[in-house]
Amino acid sequence: MSVLIVGARVVPGDASPTLPEACVRVEAGRISEIARELRPRAGEDVVVAEGRVLMPGFVDAHTHALWAGDRARDFELSLAGKSYPEIAAEGGGIWSTVRAVRAASEAELVRNLSARLTRMLNEGTTTLEVKSGYGLDAETELKMLRAMRSVQRDFPGTLVMTALLGHALDPEDPSFVERTIERTLPGVHAEFPDVFVDAYCEGGAWSVADCRRLLARAAELGHPLRLHVDQFQRLGGLALASELGLVSVDHLEASSAADLAALARGETFGVMLPASAFHLRGAYADARRFLDSGGRLVLASNLNPGSAPCSSMPFVVALAVRYSGVRLEEAIVATTSRAAELLGLPDRGSIAPGKRADLILLRHCDERLLALEFGGDPVDFVMAGGRIVRSQAALRASAPK
Repeated sequence: MSVLIVGARVVPGDASPTLPEACVRVEAGRISEIARELRPRAGEDVVVAEGRVLMPGFVDAHTHALWAGDRARDFELSLAGKSYPEIAAEGGGIWSTVRAVRAASEAELVRNLSARLTRMLNEGTTTLEVKSGYGLDAETELKMLRAMRSVQRDFPGTLVMTALLGHALDPEDPSFVERTIERTLPGVHAEFPDVFVDAYCEGGAWSVADCRRLLARAAELGHPLRLHVDQFQRLGGLALASELGLVSVDHLEASSAADLAALARGETFGVMLPASAFHLRGAYADARRFLDSGGRLVLASNLNPGSAPCSSMPFVVALAVRYSGVRLEEAIVATTSRAAELLGLPDRGSIAPGKRADLILLRHCDERLLALEFGGDPVDFVMAGGRIVRSQAALRASAPK
């Protein structure tokens, strides 16, 4: 299938200069040509952009998009003044979702995830990471990962899997950490040897010492490593970034200026999740300081049923420029090419010949409106791997045969 997009304002997504008016040709799922003018070929599908912004599809590098049940009761408690840790201590939070996921069938999980991914794709997210972590035993973690694999086969975009094995602690099992390291991790490794392994380092969850043990063992098995750190408390988990060679550390709301500067000197990505701060009415991570120190910033939704029930990457961009000190051009890079780099997918996230054709066309002719507006839907057109999955009818026409 060949598609020609004409008359677009091209924002490349990798800090290259914006092209005020250009044409982009897509062939066999890849970008083949970019030029000021390109003539349609016989039978080619033509998308008439009329000056709209063409940019890479969003890459959401941190989500918990697979779950069952809901957290409506948790939300009521939060509105009544309860904190996130207090809600978890009263039986809500992560463990309420764990119970729902354990009770759900694999088929139900597949339906839930498929519906969410379809919505996210229509919102412009063409590549995303999805974590397990609502199973917390070998059987349920594997059920979640198998559900992801099932959805992965038919999803027009790209789904990257993460085994979030260190998420919450089981208060009724004093040997829970040992069981996770000695049974759940080997079970996951046997069937999914290449997935990211992740943990949540936080007061009331996994300690720095236990995260070190889990991730060190996962590294020995060959898994790439990620870590949730400094969401509410600064416990010292950032030190594991250099010690264990973590791919990313995610959250960073409680990190100090010195922490962020030290992180920026290494190769670990810093993933900031402004939708969580918005929903929990908490502090926003200091992206400006991290970027000014040379850090590798990624912005992501953290979509989950409790602390960030938000799948909209445009809203993430709007929050980041308002509250984390990120400039628009930096936010676009952090939600496209930089996020793709984190996930080990250098073939996407920017608009250049040879790149995978994951593209979105905004209804705006000025990319600044992506950050200015919030709460709406700025996306008119979505292409994933060269396949048009969403398009306003008025945009399309066929060249003569």
